Amino acid sequence: MSASAGRVLLAYSGGLDTSCILAWLIEQGYEVYAFMADVGQEEDFVAAEKKALAVGAKKFFLADLTREFVTELIYPAVQVNAIYENVYLLGTSLARPVIARGMIAVAEREGCDFVSHGCTGKGNDQVRFELAFYGLKPDIKVVAPWRLPEFYNRFPGRQALLDYAEQKGIPVAQTKAKPWSTDENLFHISYEAGILEDPNTTPPPDMWKLTTAPEDAPQTPERISVEFKAGLPTKVTIPDQNKTITDPVEIFLALNALGRKHGVGRVDIVENRFIGVKSRGCYESPGATILRAAHVDLEGLTLDRNVRALRDQFVTIEFSRILYNGHFFTPEREFITSAIPASQRTVNGLVHLKLYKGNVVIEGRESSEGLYDEQQSSMDELGGFEPTDTSGFIQIESIRIKKWAQANIRKGQAGVEPKDVYGSRV
Repeated sequence: MSASAGRVLLAYSGGLDTSCILAWLIEQGYEVYAFMADVGQEEDFVAAEKKALAVGAKKFFLADLTREFVTELIYPAVQVNAIYENVYLLGTSLARPVIARGMIAVAEREGCDFVSHGCTGKGNDQVRFELAFYGLKPDIKVVAPWRLPEFYNRFPGRQALLDYAEQKGIPVAQTKAKPWSTDENLFHISYEAGILEDPNTTPPPDMWKLTTAPEDAPQTPERISVEFKAGLPTKVTIPDQNKTITDPVEIFLALNALGRKHGVGRVDIVENRFIGVKSRGCYESPGATILRAAHVDLEGLTLDRNVRALRDQFVTIEFSRILYNGHFFTPEREFITSAIPASQRTVNGLVHLKLYKGNVVIEGRESSEGLYDEQQSSMDELGGFEPTDTSGFIQIESIRIKKWAQANIRKGQAGVEPKDVYGSRV
């Protein structure tokens, strides 16, 4: 391919895949610009820039997106208790929209003909990035090496990439003994590939980067409180450190530090990727795990029953799916997020927690706007509740159940054996 292939902006992480892809794109005749997003990952950005330029990038761009990542993606996810398949807190998915938006802004400013990424052809992130690119700039052109035969036939696996990196003199953190792939941001870190592709292989202890192993965490629990306003964390108090934190980014950094110290937030799962392939992933989400537990608990005190049911059955599920499947820049996402503030108007209060050896234990909650009435709920006084009223409530509720039972009895008398809800004869 000639040198006129065009200018491409590569989403650069500094890891094995994108470093090799940078070199390969240059081989194909592209003028490569490298883009790195600061979304709170622990990264030596100066070293990353030097590495990208040494590999051959013409320019390097670093965008600090941490604050908008917290306020525009993480916090709405906290408000809806976003979760995928009841386990995964969506750390990778949450960062993609802000990275894509920052990347398109640079691509437009620098006159790039293409954008590129290092996402595997079997994974979710290729979908997330590219749908975001098209949602932001419909006429953008994408170079996806892992979907090009000339690339994936040359590099059928990570071993081939490691050999190529060695050949090109590209330093990488991955080794033949530790070939797993990672993605890190303020919210979490993920691990996949390599030995983790055997779902029955226990992750080695030295794989986990962020959190202390629960068995090695402090023997003494640590108690904190988190205050919410409209479902958003506005204050974290850490009595043992005599600290009170109110800045959104600093709150998340403080909770991350506490979760890491106490071994909070590790998960190891097999999940269903959007494209239909099952994948084994390991995740560490320390601060996010603490926040979600506190928020879920406070809603029990402050959120109306029917509002919570509707939110849980629709908004939580759909918002989580939208994030996971890369449909952030879509009309359905705008529709879903418009419902979040109304659902969180009453979620105001304080939650007291204990962190101990991988556990987040709720020790209490309080709110001046709580819907809980201690006198009404008490077993020791009536509190304005008339027990005889419940008789009529039960009678009304029982009407259809009695009719259903009578119908089943009649079927049995007619020679048809009635069955219970599990299909067994009764």
